[in-house]
Amino acid sequence: MILLTRRATFSASHYYWNPAWSEEQNTAKFGRCANRQGHGHNYTLEVTVTGEVDPVSGFVVDLKWLKDVIEHEVLDVYDHRHLNHEVPEFATAIPTTENIAIAVWNRLDAAVKAAGGAKLNRVRVYETGDIFADYLGETAEISGEPA
Repeated sequence: MILLTRRATFSASHYYWNPAWSEEQNTAKFGRCANRQGHGHNYTLEVTVTGEVDPVSGFVVDLKWLKDVIEHEVLDVYDHRHLNHEVPEFATAIPTTENIAIAVWNRLDAAVKAAGGAKLNRVRVYETGDIFADYLGETAEISGEPA
């Protein structure tokens, strides 16, 4: 069994806000991240697939294909966007690093399964160089109240 990882980057802005809370509660919980104007990050995304090496091609998956899927399903939707206002899944969830990792998994899982031979193993999203979230596909829903 091989683990194969593809890395990509995207830039996006977001803020943390729970509309069920008062402004004071949001500020107390989220601090500067509750600023409704938002702030941006240069995110790094790592997508890891697992499978057996095809004896004919030598691939677990074709890396060009994986790059294209990541670009179409994630980068085209997230890059240079305000996540709260422009990305459908964050109309109903707070775009935390954790929720972004789950959302990326949900966007990629079906395509990887449909390609056959490999399966999605991990999605890692770096918000900064020292903050990242891993999602391994456990049953989870994107959480948080709409922004």
